[in-house]
Amino acid sequence: MSTEDCAHNHHHERRKLYRRLLIGVSSSIALILSLVFLTWLILHPTKPTFVLEDATVYGFNLSAGPNIITTEIQVTIASQNPNERIGVFYDRVDVYATYRGEQITLPALLPESYQGHKDVTVWSPFLSGTSVPVAAFLAVELGEDVNAGMVMINIRVDGWVRWKVGTFLSGRYRLYANCPAYLSFRGQYSPNSVLVGSTAKYQLVQTCHVEV
Repeated sequence: MSTEDCAHNHHHERRKLYRRLLIGVSSSIALILSLVFLTWLILHPTKPTFVLEDATVYGFNLSAGPNIITTEIQVTIASQNPNERIGVFYDRVDVYATYRGEQITLPALLPESYQGHKDVTVWSPFLSGTSVPVAAFLAVELGEDVNAGMVMINIRVDGWVRWKVGTFLSGRYRLYANCPAYLSFRGQYSPNSVLVGSTAKYQLVQTCHVEV
């Protein structure tokens, strides 16, 4: 056998070895992914539940012109992980208040945290919005709410979560929760301003709608 034939056979054997290694690695990766996916299907993670427990309103004032709203409110939100085998990481979660679909406070960033199996986490962020411009029609709608004796604002939770199963950590999933807060009040309404629930604490225990 010539030197050229030996070199050709050596190159061919090396290619076969590389091909086998590639097939072996690919098969191992496919097996691992299949096991992870199968485990995921068996465990079937359930989204966290959120409850708006209370709200303390220090100020809720709307100036008629030029339609400026100022809000100072502290809320208590409880979240529970309903899963028995899956943990939840809260990576970046903001809380803010809206009225009739318009944001009226700055977002308050919750601390990053891990929620173990069946654990409950409680946050009490302070939500503030000073001289926030809103649409003109909100003044009319707020007057109607005042006449009815009830104002509803919405506490929004917006952020990202990850699931933890054993040592496996999933990618990030968008978390969105909407918590209605019905606030009754004693106050007065005039063309210039309305004051609702000044420094009053409302026990709400309101279940929130959650999407993940």
